[in-house]
Amino acid sequence: MTNKHNIILQPSGSRGQVEEGQSIRSAARDLGVEIESICAENATCGKCMVLIEEGRFEKYNIDSRRENVSPVSAEEAAYFARRPKFLKDKGWEVGQVRLSCQCKILGDVLINVPEESRGNKQIVRKSASQREIEIKPAVRKYLVTLTPPNLERPIADWERLAKGLETSMALVRGHEETLPRWHEFSIDYQCLRTLSSTLREAKWNVTVSVWQDREVVQVQPGYHENSYGAAVDIGSTTVALYLCNLRTGELLAAESEMNPQIVYGEDVMSRIQYTIEHKDGLEKLHKSIISTLNKLLKQAVKTANSHLLETDDLNTGRENPASTRPSYIKMEEILEMVLVGNSTMHHILLNLPPKDLGLAPFVPAIHKSVDVKARELGLHISPSANIHVLPTIASFVGADTSAMIVAEEPHKQDENWLLIDIGTNAELVLGNRKRLVCTSTPTGPALEGAHVEYGMRAAPGAMERIHIDENTLEPKYKVIGVDGWNTDHAEFKGQVKGICGSAIIDGVAELFRTGIVDSRGKFKQGLESSRIRKGESGWEYVIAWAEETSIGRDIPMTQQDVRQIQLAKAALFTAARTLLKRSGLESPDKIILAGGFGSYIDKEKAMLIGLIPDCVLDNVYAVGNAAGDGARIALLNVEKRREIESVTRKVERFELPTDPEFQNQFMLATSFPHMSEAFPHIAHLIPNRVADPMAKNFTTK
Repeated sequence: MTNKHNIILQPSGSRGQVEEGQSIRSAARDLGVEIESICAENATCGKCMVLIEEGRFEKYNIDSRRENVSPVSAEEAAYFARRPKFLKDKGWEVGQVRLSCQCKILGDVLINVPEESRGNKQIVRKSASQREIEIKPAVRKYLVTLTPPNLERPIADWERLAKGLETSMALVRGHEETLPRWHEFSIDYQCLRTLSSTLREAKWNVTVSVWQDREVVQVQPGYHENSYGAAVDIGSTTVALYLCNLRTGELLAAESEMNPQIVYGEDVMSRIQYTIEHKDGLEKLHKSIISTLNKLLKQAVKTANSHLLETDDLNTGRENPASTRPSYIKMEEILEMVLVGNSTMHHILLNLPPKDLGLAPFVPAIHKSVDVKARELGLHISPSANIHVLPTIASFVGADTSAMIVAEEPHKQDENWLLIDIGTNAELVLGNRKRLVCTSTPTGPALEGAHVEYGMRAAPGAMERIHIDENTLEPKYKVIGVDGWNTDHAEFKGQVKGICGSAIIDGVAELFRTGIVDSRGKFKQGLESSRIRKGESGWEYVIAWAEETSIGRDIPMTQQDVRQIQLAKAALFTAARTLLKRSGLESPDKIILAGGFGSYIDKEKAMLIGLIPDCVLDNVYAVGNAAGDGARIALLNVEKRREIESVTRKVERFELPTDPEFQNQFMLATSFPHMSEAFPHIAHLIPNRVADPMAKNFTTK
């Protein structure tokens, strides 16, 4: 009898037990994770590289060690010996990085599959929305023409430029009293170091970039019209970056990628714990996100320039093509970034120890917004560029929530709006122009596919929609990357690998709607369907038979899967109900679902299981990545930064652990849709609903 060992594959979140001696690539394939290879596993292409993570991972109850895999083979050693620069550039060492086709499993291990090795790229659903934004950037450009110095007026280069800049700003913007005088300007040190040579090279005719009307951050020879900036939403699971023209506001490129920190923990508490338990934990997490930001910046510039190249090609041969030919963007022309993220991501980005965020009384290092130079964070743009991080609101209500408020503006409404950013950690804001209250709650990674037996993140092969016929109890489903429902065409077979978050919500809602599980989430026995069966871990419902899948196994939703969703949805609903009670409201006038996950769930089914409070369904809206949109607004309009700084200081923060009723309310909310609340707006979906005998004051009216 062979030994079996636990393997966890990140960032997909897939896990399972595999036979000792099986290769990592083979084990990954069995778990539905595709790792690239084009050399028939002969250790020559290097496409299947993976990283062996070391340390104690409490979340999975394993100790991952390099000794838990086979020694580096001669083929691997030869491959890496030919590529010392590659390893140095990546910061990897042989033993840490392995070829998964050669590396055999000998014990429990956590594997990080780098982006370039993934055969099944995750779809990151954080696109930018169309919004009207008034353009008032923090960085402005001015053309300055100077008289060269001479013996009669040997004024220093900086003072000469500052006086010329005062004149140019007055000419461009009028003689405003708010404009600074020349002696009030400052110049960034890195910019000062090259000032003299730039002025002389340009023959005293330069374009000066000024930040916040007071600091010179770039001096360029000749005339330059455009400056560029980037807005970034750093989520626990994904990172989305938007490259913009600061002069026109045009969105030039949008890039996104998995947050590499997921290797060290799927949720914020596990990442905080990692920084506490590992001496170099914070450094690892910080460097991983900075590396990803640099990668996304480089990709965004490349994407934007490829579009400019297409424009250039279209203009070639036309009359006066030079006048229409675009100038290509350089990394050093990115002069500002606005970054947002939850409080833990905020601290790790800024290299601030997040330990106290996870310990009562849950105090962050700083609430107010932060401005820091790009060079201090190691970002590969202009070293003089400013990095602006929006303010945090509470211990677990971070800069991403501030950005959501910027984008949706509940503080300017008469109605009471409930804003929910659903993710591994959910943030909620409720109120109107008179009062805003907020809180947060860990929903856990189950809503994004983790902790669900066949759960996975949104990628080709993942179910994204599920429907069950209430008469036959037969399912149909949609899969990312394939058109239509699985029942539409025969070639659909063999496509499905697992279930992503939106389909998990659908699946649980459909199990409840069709009576396969009761209001407490328990499978009903005695129903006539071959899909309802008792599996290894209890009752389950088979959505896809093995022959329909690409992993060769049935894909069910299990009793444990239902329980995981009950816990997640109860946490979110209780947080919303607590805010409503605190505000003296029975229900909100409008519910706004934000974030990549919130934008793809079915609002009716989300309400059916009690994920969100009862509300008129027409007043429930998905708005996409509101945090990313808010970051983009703050990037392009400096006045919005001042506005949100003021608004966030007035938001009332409520910590759920301090509510004595939380546990009781949580238990009531584990039922579908709720043990005691009526949910009239989805009552038609469950016409035979009866009162739970444990409920008090229940009514279906």
